[in-house]
Amino acid sequence: MSARGRQGVRLTDEETEELLRNRRKVQVATVGPGGEPHLTTLFYVLDKGRIAFWTYGSSQKIVNLRRDPRISCLVEDGDDYFELRGVSIRGRAVLVEDYDDVRALGAQVLAVMAGGVDTGELGEEIVAQQARKRVGVIVEPEHVASWDHRKMSAPPGRGA
Repeated sequence: MSARGRQGVRLTDEETEELLRNRRKVQVATVGPGGEPHLTTLFYVLDKGRIAFWTYGSSQKIVNLRRDPRISCLVEDGDDYFELRGVSIRGRAVLVEDYDDVRALGAQVLAVMAGGVDTGELGEEIVAQQARKRVGVIVEPEHVASWDHRKMSAPPGRGA
């Protein structure tokens, strides 16, 4: 695909925000101890337009981010080639370790995981307990790439 073609499938800022707001899971890559990628999938929320999630403080991704804050994230959608769309974000991770801030982030993530269903007091209790073991991560973007293959012309018989 030519540079002009890549421009033609790029998401607008509004489309990027809509995709990030309406998806639930993000693929996250950190730099492992030997320089290899360490890849995981997590539930996330948007914090002032930035991807944010929480995870166990002892997890490999947090160990990696303490050593090297570089992070890459991928949010994607679509099953067929001409439906594929996504946002790839490369940046730096900011760790959130204050209990109240981690708890607030955890409550937002739980709401996403529950699909908007109110988890009530039980959910609050779970988040309060988990927040003691977890670290929040906010991704400060340095480079964002996006694509939407629905903007391409599909071969005859495939639809766009």
